[in-house]
Amino acid sequence: MILSEIRNNVGYLALNNPAKLNALSAQLVTELMAALENFEAQKVRAVVLSAAPNKHNVWSAGHDINELPVGRRDPLGYFDHLEVLLRAIQAFPAPVIAKIHGSVWGGACDLTMCCDIVVADKTATFAITPAKLGIPYNASGITHFLSRLSLNVAKEMFFTAAPVDAVTAERWMIINHLVDETELDATIDKMLAAILKNSSLSIAIIKEQIRMLADARPLSPDNFERVQGLRRAVYDSHDYAEGVQSFKEKRKPVFRGE
Repeated sequence: MILSEIRNNVGYLALNNPAKLNALSAQLVTELMAALENFEAQKVRAVVLSAAPNKHNVWSAGHDINELPVGRRDPLGYFDHLEVLLRAIQAFPAPVIAKIHGSVWGGACDLTMCCDIVVADKTATFAITPAKLGIPYNASGITHFLSRLSLNVAKEMFFTAAPVDAVTAERWMIINHLVDETELDATIDKMLAAILKNSSLSIAIIKEQIRMLADARPLSPDNFERVQGLRRAVYDSHDYAEGVQSFKEKRKPVFRGE
């Protein structure tokens, strides 16, 4: 499900499960994690994460909904495979560049937020969709958006769950560089050439410092427990069960707000 290669000290990864719209299933994530571990062992200087071309023009459909628990269990717990992947991307000791062609949905949108740099063409759209499914998004995931976007933009993305087109995404700073499809590879190659001229140790340490400083948001034990309680109220609710079931049945959900 993952195409992987190393060229000129750069690791290239492509999501390659078009039958499932590159959904971030446990199997796909396991393969992706194994490739990242190999890249780290080989001491690659950067990673480019893309999607193999597919007729649907979907970069990734996000978390595999069929793997979410039916209810009364945290759907995005600390050891959920997607959560493990997001932390691995953030902790990888070299820049991870997301190369985006096509639509990016749900957990895959969170994945791009965890990448260090995003380069996209005009087919790109980004949507974070837990509210469409009645899913209580976790605090770490929300923090990924708050670290990258202004507060009002993050709220709009989560509240509407609507796709954000490429031009808007660039303006909102989801995308570092918006280019024509024919310029994607050349733009990334130019960026890689600049990165490879610099100290890999310096870059690794700066990346880790940025991660730690961006995550430095003090939260009292009482408020932490309240966050967990608020989320549990959602994943124990009718709306969560209805959201997941309606997706599987390919119909519109009937939410009751309870």
